[in-house]
Amino acid sequence: MISDPFIRRPVASTLVMIGVMLLGFVAYFHLPVASMPVVDLPTVVVRASLPGASPETMAAAVATPLERQLGVIGGLTELTSINSVGGSTIVAQFDIDRDIDGVARDVQAAINAAAATLPADLPAPPFYIKANPNIFPVITMALASDILPAASVYDIADQILTQKLSQIPGVSQVSVSGADKTAVRVALDPVRLAALGLSTEDVRSALSAVSAMAPKGSLDGPEKSLTIAANDQLPDAAAFAAQVIAWRGNGAIRLRDVAEVTDDVTNAKVGSWLNGKRAVLVEVRKRPGANTIDVVDAVHAKLAEVRPLIPPAIEVQVVADRTKILRAGIVDLQLTLLLSTALVIMVIALFLRRFWATFIPSVTIPVAVAGTFAVMYLLGYSLDNLSIMALILAIGFIVDDTIVMIENVFRLIEQGETPMAAAARGARQIAFTVVSLTASLLAALVPILFMPGILGRFFQEFGVTLAVAIVLSAFISLTITPMMCGHLLPPRGREKPEGRTSAAIERFFTRLTDGYGRSLDAALTRPWTMLGVVVVAMVLGLSLFGVVPQGFLPKQDTGVIKGITDGPPDISFEAMRDRQGEVVRMILADPAVASVSSAVGVGLFNAMNNGSITVNLKGFGERDLSAAEVVERLRPKLARVYGIDTYLSPVDDFAVGGRAGRAAYQYTLTGPDLAKLETWVSTMRDIMRGMPELADVSTDQNANGRSAHLTIDRESAARLGVSTAEIDIALYNAFGQRQVATIYKEFDQAKVVLEVRASDRGTLDVLNRLYVTGRDGAQVPLAAVTRLETGLSPVQINHMGQLPAITIGFNLGPGVALGTAMDAIRAAAGKANAPPGITGLFAGDAKAAADANRAQGWMLLGAIVAIYLVLGMLYESYAHPLTILSTIPSSGVGALLALLVTGTEFSFIAAIALILLIGIVMKNAIMMVDFALVAERELGLSPRDAIVRAAKLRFRPITMTTMAAVFGAVPLAIGVGIGSELRQPLGIAIVGGLIAAQFVTIYTTPVVYIAVDRMRGRRRSRWLPADLPAE
Repeated sequence: MISDPFIRRPVASTLVMIGVMLLGFVAYFHLPVASMPVVDLPTVVVRASLPGASPETMAAAVATPLERQLGVIGGLTELTSINSVGGSTIVAQFDIDRDIDGVARDVQAAINAAAATLPADLPAPPFYIKANPNIFPVITMALASDILPAASVYDIADQILTQKLSQIPGVSQVSVSGADKTAVRVALDPVRLAALGLSTEDVRSALSAVSAMAPKGSLDGPEKSLTIAANDQLPDAAAFAAQVIAWRGNGAIRLRDVAEVTDDVTNAKVGSWLNGKRAVLVEVRKRPGANTIDVVDAVHAKLAEVRPLIPPAIEVQVVADRTKILRAGIVDLQLTLLLSTALVIMVIALFLRRFWATFIPSVTIPVAVAGTFAVMYLLGYSLDNLSIMALILAIGFIVDDTIVMIENVFRLIEQGETPMAAAARGARQIAFTVVSLTASLLAALVPILFMPGILGRFFQEFGVTLAVAIVLSAFISLTITPMMCGHLLPPRGREKPEGRTSAAIERFFTRLTDGYGRSLDAALTRPWTMLGVVVVAMVLGLSLFGVVPQGFLPKQDTGVIKGITDGPPDISFEAMRDRQGEVVRMILADPAVASVSSAVGVGLFNAMNNGSITVNLKGFGERDLSAAEVVERLRPKLARVYGIDTYLSPVDDFAVGGRAGRAAYQYTLTGPDLAKLETWVSTMRDIMRGMPELADVSTDQNANGRSAHLTIDRESAARLGVSTAEIDIALYNAFGQRQVATIYKEFDQAKVVLEVRASDRGTLDVLNRLYVTGRDGAQVPLAAVTRLETGLSPVQINHMGQLPAITIGFNLGPGVALGTAMDAIRAAAGKANAPPGITGLFAGDAKAAADANRAQGWMLLGAIVAIYLVLGMLYESYAHPLTILSTIPSSGVGALLALLVTGTEFSFIAAIALILLIGIVMKNAIMMVDFALVAERELGLSPRDAIVRAAKLRFRPITMTTMAAVFGAVPLAIGVGIGSELRQPLGIAIVGGLIAAQFVTIYTTPVVYIAVDRMRGRRRSRWLPADLPAE
């Protein structure tokens, strides 16, 4: 027997226990800290730019060739793109099992394969970033100056902070936004150009030629070598302005004669602000698996190190530090773990009322937890909400096996055996029960451990941590616990006499046990009633599934709110900046808000009429509302801001999907015909806005941008010698912010950007003042060869799965569950009858929720099947597992009723709780069935007498283990502390299920046992030959 060597060698056993605790102690301080398990969803963002190109051009000429090559990469699960003026951003997500480095190589190969089909005048090849854009940065900094221009601040951030912070181990990406690199901007005067007989192309070619940097070689003599250098590169705007671009007669025409030349930025239509003040934002994202706290601490240290390199005129401020809430959340989790431990020990002390009997299980808890920490470290897990939640639940499991062992040994001591003999015999008696309990719990975890997809990877850490704790608990109960029982429990008669309080408690438990015995005898006289209770519980449980609101994952209060703003499609950058500034001022006026960072302008995911907002709330002790409640308070106020729509939603630590939406959930419509798709999206949007289950319904549809369409008169153009290419070149030079030259600096490069003057860009009249080169170099008015028409065009074109796609974002109405809202959308879409070719599907978290809801039933069924198979093999019986499985309905009813009464959604966390309950509540039945089978086999009792004896004998340990599990889960159910939103459904369901199962199964299990035995007897009598008596 495994217990015997441990009982005989207490010193070695104690040293093993100490060694495990030391290993766990060391591992604990080396475990990474995170809010959630690290799930490295392989995601790659491909970015390509062609300044001045329309969204249609970017979608057709840039995104489509890239998507065609990216779409054939193995393991691709989602491919989306956003195409706006001058830029395409493609997000490719891959199967969770794919290696991100292998994905990156495939993506680069796809970019290379698409290169031949991309426009030749791309200023730079497409590039990729190995990062999920939905992952929130761990720390955000703002750089601002009252003296230096934003471009200079941007250069400092890009050249110093980005380089230094990227060197920190664990940092994945450092991004800088809110301005752009310095550039020389050349703003042409089209009238002056025409008067001098020059075209925009003449200026472009001249600028390309006047500044260069190329190798020049060296002069190598017999004794000396001289490197050849020249002033071939122009350094700044003043130097470019003085350059001669043409000659007319004997007069030189300099650039300043036909243009305004200034030192400026590459893209002037982008900006960011902190609390309304212009600033450059620096965001740091960590690498998967890195310790968040270590990364942020290293960032703070590096900031202090590089601060002397940053000009004093620039103020560096940490805007958001995710570790503040993370540190507080981990402290709350640790306190919850300690509270659960204390409550469990209190329950043990109440039932056993002996110092050493209470001390032994109290010691096994830190040993098992420490051993679990050591295994977590070896597996690369982190200290996060789910892993510590698994440990909190495991506290009840850990002591269960030990309680069963101690109670059995204590009973043998009471019968007169010595502690050593009682420990050895008790361990042998209870070993099979412990193995059965452990095997059934592990079988219940099988669906969690082998769940596919991102949710499976997300909850894998929870399942493995719990499984490790359960296995360690079983090992400790069979080894360390018998050893301590044999050496610490006093022999019979040597215990200290009970005090009055202890004696009163003992009398209470004795009366309780006697009362249970009498009520059990009464229940056994009405077997059909008790069997009916099982059937009713099963039917009621199935009915409650349709009543309890269905959710996904409980939304956590991270203290951060994200927002997207939408202006009119034809809004200018300046107007968008001013209107979003008003939104920011209203948000800052809210007493719960600490800071607001905002950005406007064309970027990776924004069109010109979009802006982004990040709201950092005050600490939990400084505000009276949750993040969701703050959003509800701000929503009606922001709706009154003229000319801009604002969509706010709390930031969650669990993000699925590659596109950030205007709301928490997304419903995406795709189809091959963009015009039909836009019409249908308008219909669905209006339907969804009228649904009471939804709030903040919006779309990323941007089809109403204003456009100036030029129709070329090809006959006139041919007569005047003007080619279509010349017209396109003239327009691109004038309005495309064309990069025509590069200035190479010591640390970076600056572009020379060509355009017409700002005063000419704001009206259509400038097209009448623009000239193109015709036959023999003559300047031909653009109006002579084109006809101008104004109309509507998309501001942004999105693709999903290589098809045009438009996403409708929505939040949930007050008190509405996600499952209810999704069902309402499906019903509305079915009634609306979409045109052929247009399909709708949920995306992001809504898609993950739909997948989770489909998986829940199969997971529950899988747990039941796995437990049946394991128990059937352990008992070598097809029938006895049915007795144990009969405990499931009552626990399910209790859990669902608890969720319904407390107004808690049946989320994926609650489904996990139901699966765990299947394993937990069967412990009661296993303890009864094991003892009944032993009584039948060794004492020759009838099945009825055996199960009655087992039920009465095991009533106290069953009650004790149930109460320990209940009190261990109570801190989770109460839901106090940061991140409690995620833990609360688990605690509520487990507490409700355990209490219901305790009151029901102690009566139904004996009845089912007897009924199953009678059915087995009838079958045996039918199968036996006539000349053999039935057993």
